[in-house]
Amino acid sequence: MVTLARRLGALLLTLAVSSFVIFAGMFAAPGDPLTFLIKNPEDRTPDRIAAVRAAYHLDDSFPQQYFLWVKGVLHGDLGTSFVYKQPVADLMSSRLPVTVLLVAMAALLFVVVGVLLGVVSALRRGGVADSVITGVTTFLTSVPHFVVALVLVSVFAVQLGWFDVSGSGDGFADRLYHLTLPAIALALGALAVVSRVTRQTMVEQQSLEHVEVARSFGLPRRKVVRRHVLRNSLGPVVTMCGLIIASMLAGTVVIESVFGLSGVGSMLVDSINAHDFPVVQAILLYMVLAYMVVTIVVDVVYPLIDPRTRERSEAA
Repeated sequence: MVTLARRLGALLLTLAVSSFVIFAGMFAAPGDPLTFLIKNPEDRTPDRIAAVRAAYHLDDSFPQQYFLWVKGVLHGDLGTSFVYKQPVADLMSSRLPVTVLLVAMAALLFVVVGVLLGVVSALRRGGVADSVITGVTTFLTSVPHFVVALVLVSVFAVQLGWFDVSGSGDGFADRLYHLTLPAIALALGALAVVSRVTRQTMVEQQSLEHVEVARSFGLPRRKVVRRHVLRNSLGPVVTMCGLIIASMLAGTVVIESVFGLSGVGSMLVDSINAHDFPVVQAILLYMVLAYMVVTIVVDVVYPLIDPRTRERSEAA
């Protein structure tokens, strides 16, 4: 209970510091917000300028603006977009499902396939299957996401015509179809990392004394692998999967841009190019929060998978 309270306290402190850094960065960004709020020079009359500055609190000091922004965030008000003139929360809610579903599909792929390949590679250590899996995963970890995405688009969308080149789809089933290729592109690098971590931890577990004792008792190889090797290897694997998912939630920009998806990542790029500061602030804060929530969930789940961790924590 004390550990959980410390984690929540660390989360709140990190969020407070992150929010300050994010707001300060946008506040110090070059350019006058009036240039983006009133694009037509003919509309920049004294009355219009005064009204806009008052509406967006541009004449307030930095501490006042930061306090108003934090107060709004705590009440669910993320501000108003400079470009779309709509609440940022509404814009986020329309884009967030695409990003979350994309990450969920990619996570399902890299967790299932990555762990399976790692298990096969560890159990066939030194064999042909191990060499092939190790070679392929090494290659995948060295290829950037945008290269993988472009190759997949060229082969499966343009040449074979199995998937659409861009778009997020309408309706759940159609959206799953449109996100399949982007999810594969997002998952391949992570799949390789999870496979290698699974292989390494299982190889280490197979050489431990308790596994040798289990074998000496005549237990079937399948039971030894499932109960003593794979189970004790899940801790590091789950931790790595959690960190990858957290980074994916904050790093879908490239994939969404290549596949023309209307997600949070593509909106971040568009907002930066358009100097839409309230949207940029909200997305960056979401990325920080998403990363921290996933890592805290992993910290909570880890002791459930490996009770030895909880015992060491309680002893400390």
